[in-house]
Amino acid sequence: MGLKSPLVMFSFFFLVVAITIMPLAEGQLLGGILGPLFGLLRIQGIVYCTPNGNIGVNGTATPAFPNALVQLRCGGTVISTATTNGSGVFSILLDPLNFILSTLLSGCRLAVNTPLASCNAALPSVGGLVSNLQFIGNTFAGLLNVGNLIPSGFLFNASVNN
Repeated sequence: MGLKSPLVMFSFFFLVVAITIMPLAEGQLLGGILGPLFGLLRIQGIVYCTPNGNIGVNGTATPAFPNALVQLRCGGTVISTATTNGSGVFSILLDPLNFILSTLLSGCRLAVNTPLASCNAALPSVGGLVSNLQFIGNTFAGLLNVGNLIPSGFLFNASVNN
């Protein structure tokens, strides 16, 4: 009965190619081919209670912005949301079958609509923080390929919708 079945031939060919190429690609072949099926996009960061939402100068003690609503907006539409924890940390997970990395980087941004005054009464009570996204690389966990994105730097914007 040999290797005459097309399915067996294809499987054998795929196995030979995978074994040959995998060492060259440092284990990323399956992540690249199957990444959309076994992958995630993770947007993660920290929002600080400062006029620009970033850490203080020279690493000075900077309070976090707890319970802030962080929105991922693409073309003005809210795609996903997360709420910061007590340390100001947020994380948004996306399915790469629904989002293209280049589109996230060029057409989407993070918006924090929670007024800054809610974490510090001396800060503005209108407006919010906005940031573009920055890709920082992939993390592999077995076959799971996680694309990691972070805020490129929050800026205050008085016209962010509350």
